[in-house]
Amino acid sequence: MLIYLPIAEISVNLFFLVGIGAAIGFLSGLFGVGGGFLLTPLLIFSGVPAPVAVASVTGQVVASSTSGALSYLRRGGIDLQLAGFLVLGGFGGAFIGVWIFDLLRTLGQLDLAISFGYLIFLGSIGTLMLIEAVRSLIRSRKSGPPPRRMPGQHNWAHGLPLRVRFKRSKLYISVIPVIGIGFFIGIVGSLLGIGGGFILVPALVYLLRIPGSVVIGTSLLHVLAVMAATCVLHAVQSQSVDMLLAFCLMVGSVAGAQFGASAGQYLRGDQLRALLAIIVLGVAIRFALTLLLAPADPYSMATLGFGEAL
Repeated sequence: MLIYLPIAEISVNLFFLVGIGAAIGFLSGLFGVGGGFLLTPLLIFSGVPAPVAVASVTGQVVASSTSGALSYLRRGGIDLQLAGFLVLGGFGGAFIGVWIFDLLRTLGQLDLAISFGYLIFLGSIGTLMLIEAVRSLIRSRKSGPPPRRMPGQHNWAHGLPLRVRFKRSKLYISVIPVIGIGFFIGIVGSLLGIGGGFILVPALVYLLRIPGSVVIGTSLLHVLAVMAATCVLHAVQSQSVDMLLAFCLMVGSVAGAQFGASAGQYLRGDQLRALLAIIVLGVAIRFALTLLLAPADPYSMATLGFGEAL
């Protein structure tokens, strides 16, 4: 059953789109990540133009993050003050990221920039995750898990100026790294179409020592707010958001996430991290092949408007 995507200007099988959404939803439930960093590459590999894939996935990320954020909010698992500073930086990063997005698109280098961004980003993240997972597996077989540093311990980030007391997190830290982390996630998310939760959570835990009781909920609220702003910016400035595409992906991801959450209960954390690292590295290798190998059709055709022709 083919449906026409008006913004992407291609016809795609409806069940294929729902299936992709279900697969990403399954992985999201299995690994506890948003899945945007896997969904956007899959759409690009499936023939969806890169600008449309990046912009449309932001809407799907918003939908998938809403229920989780509301759940944590009802249980008091969100530090609203901390989330406010993160969102403040994220909004700034989203504006800059969408501006860079439009600039690269005007220069005709957006597809290349997205491919290089995913290659470097997923390659480095996947390698670090795989190394950490393998070390954890080796340690668990030898002498058990190592002692962890408890939240609240101080590092270099706690000595910066402009410190604020976050009562919910029971921390007294500078807002500079908080806003900086949100700003970075905003830029990356708007350029590559990812929520950035799998970067934000480790940054909050290891850099700022945010307690685990509030870190997931605070991250979800940040992803929800920043991706919503990014989706609106893309829709207004670049007109690249295909709502029909985003809706089909949402339908599949909601169903797949339930099965993934159930399957994740049968695997240990280090095994999940190793499996996720292998998947991430596989996507990075696919982007590397796309950049290195000659395309099957080196020429493409596009219809130019009157203004563009002039």
